[in-house]
Amino acid sequence: MLNTLYKTPQNSAYLLILFIAILSTLYNAYLPLHGDEAYYWMWSRHLQSGYYDHPPMIAYFIFLTNFISESEWGIRLVNVFSMSISALYIFKLSHEMFGEKVALNALIIFSSVILVHAGYILTTPDSPLILFWTLSLYYAYRAIFYGATKDYLLTGVMLGLMMLSKYSAILFVFMLLIFIVLKRRDIFLNRNFYFAVLVASIVVSPMLWWNYQNEWISFAFQLEHGSSKTFELYPNLFLEFFAGQFGIFSPVFTAILFYFLVKERLYFKEEKLFFLSLSIITILLFFFYKSFFTRMELNYAAPAYIGGAILTAYIFERYKLVRTFKVGLIIAITFTIIGRLGFLFYLEIVQDRMYGNREAVQLLQTHSQKGDSFYGDHLTIAAYLNYYLKERPETDVILESSFSQYDMWREDDFLKDGLVLTRDPEEVRLSALYNDIKLIDSITVKKGIKGEKTLYIYRVTNVK
Repeated sequence: MLNTLYKTPQNSAYLLILFIAILSTLYNAYLPLHGDEAYYWMWSRHLQSGYYDHPPMIAYFIFLTNFISESEWGIRLVNVFSMSISALYIFKLSHEMFGEKVALNALIIFSSVILVHAGYILTTPDSPLILFWTLSLYYAYRAIFYGATKDYLLTGVMLGLMMLSKYSAILFVFMLLIFIVLKRRDIFLNRNFYFAVLVASIVVSPMLWWNYQNEWISFAFQLEHGSSKTFELYPNLFLEFFAGQFGIFSPVFTAILFYFLVKERLYFKEEKLFFLSLSIITILLFFFYKSFFTRMELNYAAPAYIGGAILTAYIFERYKLVRTFKVGLIIAITFTIIGRLGFLFYLEIVQDRMYGNREAVQLLQTHSQKGDSFYGDHLTIAAYLNYYLKERPETDVILESSFSQYDMWREDDFLKDGLVLTRDPEEVRLSALYNDIKLIDSITVKKGIKGEKTLYIYRVTNVK
């Protein structure tokens, strides 16, 4: 099969990307939204140049896909577009660096691992981050090694758009500066370098201005969100995060990549390999370090595997590890199939937070009356109400919860009579806000293998 693909690698690459894009679009129509997806969709109805939780790019992308469809699969076109273009540029970059055979293998590796397929499913700021990280890597490579003004310009644009996607994009900037200082200090004498910096600064300036106007609240949240207040070490959290890399990028691919990154000294000697390796090592080492102090989500390291897919494909070809590549591919595809089937048929087990919310909102809809306001006990519940209620009314978080964009928009007199959806019995906390609270319904659904969870619907009247 692989030998046949090699005869027309470019066409095979396009067909593979198109196949996964179509498969994912159809597949995504059968899954309810994750609470975070509903929250970001809510942002797309209130566009601005920054948000409390993240930069604005995810809202802009969803705003554009809303013109096609606001259904679940329509929102997830953000993922399909982002991951497909990323896959295309991984093929293009690896083709320029190492030739068509490595390029096709890199694309196959990228397209087979469960991390990437999770990216095709859930709409998060990681989707545009992966897209613009890949484009930045491609154009930065061309600018550094070929020196065209156009590539410097595009590098600046992509860097700016990447910074508008997720704040961890700053790691790419650090990677570039490290490479230039260690290998290509002559670039500091190139006016195109400063042209690219200017362009990136212009692109990112609206987000910086929004943060300035809001006392840098988004930056402060991210620094606190990914940090520990103490310097106490938790080796178990590091081991959990480290071991997780072998799951998301598959055991064989991760083992090969990590082994050669540690073992091979030639990567520092060969500039192109060092450039690629640095794009992997910078982000991995940063999050490995952070994982000693607090729990890191596995997707935080996702951009490392853009260069990781290319370098792994290069290693397989350089050392003729044909059998190892086939074994790794089989394992990766197996993990991906299991994961996709799990999401499709066992959502209450693999992602129970997504399960039952749509049904709860539909039940609440049957109790709604003219003039009702709608509230959730958490930002995701409020976002589910906003998305799944028929008229898509404005909603809010009624009980004290983690600070969110809702708190930044909220007016002082936001409490009205209406309905509240909660994840726990909340008569006591609601009674501090209203004189009359009545539990009018509830819905119990599966959670995990044998567990259950219940969502509660309250009618609240007479604000205190």
